[in-house]
Amino acid sequence: EEPALVRNVPPPLWALLLLAATYGLSLLPGLNTLPIWPTRPLGLSVIVGALAILFGAMLQFRLNNTQLMPNSPTNNALVTGGIFGITRNPMYLAMTLFCLGGALWLGRPIMLLAPVLMFAVANWVFIPFEEAKMRRQFPETFDAYCKRVRRWL
Repeated sequence: EEPALVRNVPPPLWALLLLAATYGLSLLPGLNTLPIWPTRPLGLSVIVGALAILFGAMLQFRLNNTQLMPNSPTNNALVTGGIFGITRNPMYLAMTLFCLGGALWLGRPIMLLAPVLMFAVANWVFIPFEEAKMRRQFPETFDAYCKRVRRWL
């Protein structure tokens, strides 16, 4: 099953691989002549914000003694407070923003594919698997949570 294979690569590694791949693309003939944007300060700000969201969400998982790895068979808890009261997927949001920040840091337009692809992998591979798991484990609570809090923002 293809999504299971894709899910075996941890999401942070996906973010780094997509940044590396799109950076490599930016060096190819034809693409290497695109202007390099002076967006380093903005990129740094986005990266710092993304890491703050990521580590804040990871800390909430740790404090609630639940699994960080998305392909775990079960989770000990459904975390719905803090940042999870704003978005159901702050870690994926953070990784998507990290890819955006990386593209802006390096100022290479073709690298804007990285956050788009990170969003796609999260939204159509990881999140459906995790939502199905949460729905099996915490049926009524998870459905109520989904009605209250959006998937992304």
